[in-house]
Amino acid sequence: MKLGVNTEIAFTYMISRIKSTVVAAMGVTFGIGVFIFMSSLITGTNDYSEKTMLSATPHIRLFNDNTLSDNHMLDKYLGDSSINLISNPQLVPKENRIYNPDAVMAQLFKHPGIEAISKQVQANVIYSKGNVQKNGTAFGVNMPEQDKMFDISFYMIAGNVQSLEGHPDHVIIGAGVAANLNARLGDYIRLTTSGGLVKTLKVSGIFRTTIKAVDDTKSYVNIPVVQQLLQKDRSYITDIYINIKDYYNANAIGAEMAREAGYSSESRQQANQQSLAGRKIRDIIANSIVFTILLVAGFGIYNILNMVIYEKIKEIAILKATGFQGIDVVSIFLQQALFIGIVGSMLGIVFGWILSFSLSKLYIGIGNVRYLPITF
Repeated sequence: MKLGVNTEIAFTYMISRIKSTVVAAMGVTFGIGVFIFMSSLITGTNDYSEKTMLSATPHIRLFNDNTLSDNHMLDKYLGDSSINLISNPQLVPKENRIYNPDAVMAQLFKHPGIEAISKQVQANVIYSKGNVQKNGTAFGVNMPEQDKMFDISFYMIAGNVQSLEGHPDHVIIGAGVAANLNARLGDYIRLTTSGGLVKTLKVSGIFRTTIKAVDDTKSYVNIPVVQQLLQKDRSYITDIYINIKDYYNANAIGAEMAREAGYSSESRQQANQQSLAGRKIRDIIANSIVFTILLVAGFGIYNILNMVIYEKIKEIAILKATGFQGIDVVSIFLQQALFIGIVGSMLGIVFGWILSFSLSKLYIGIGNVRYLPITF
């Protein structure tokens, strides 16, 4: 039999039961629409979480970490004549600095896919204004490099990042630090180290990342300020931050860079395992919900076609008596299901876009989240 005849019969059956056909198509429409909305919402939420996470974490961090004592010195002096073991090895303290940081950075820049590199040094300090004190961490940075890496300008709520350039007596503080000290632009605060060294700096900017642990403790100053607070020389650098294009491969690239430079590395995946686990859980929940909805829509089509088949038993018998084969009968009902699926999917795409667009205007107004995060 010709396919055209089967198709014509399939359309005739669908039109004769237009209500059932519309209900089945609407089930698919709803399933596809919710699938698009859930995917857009989860992707938007993950993108926002990732942006927030990366606002304080580089793709790769290079640092000089303490190491466990080993037996290489014993092997050197005693040779292979004995088996040398160390019981209960202890950490060997180091001066946690990057030696010749500019040369290391120049070497790292040779790697393909490097987006930004920034050196920094940090110190635990006590912020104070008047009689009010607050513990925190001062980060000595090259602000243009840091801004390129973390987009600090996006999180500024007062002042600007350029205010730090060329002003060794300026500081940019987190919103939590500013609130605890009641500090505003133009005010002076003191930074005191455990060694008793004090720096009085002018607040030239305030940022808010909505990460409480960051906003309540962090500040940015010029590198020489922290070096002076630590009583270190001008080449003292504790960390090198690196951003790469393929940051999903940060573990392998970071390990390679660490081997070349002779230091330890930490990737964004290692530093943010809890956040990445949360993202994976959100994806699993969303996919489970979507799969269930689509499965229900599929069973809706099946049930309706099943009822149609039982009602059309006599017509099916007549078709076979007039020469239709079993495969032709199957083709008729499969074409009905296919048509319902195609129409429902096309309507579902439109419904999903409208639903996503409408809810993207839903105002949240908490922290940096103004509207529901939707990625189309």
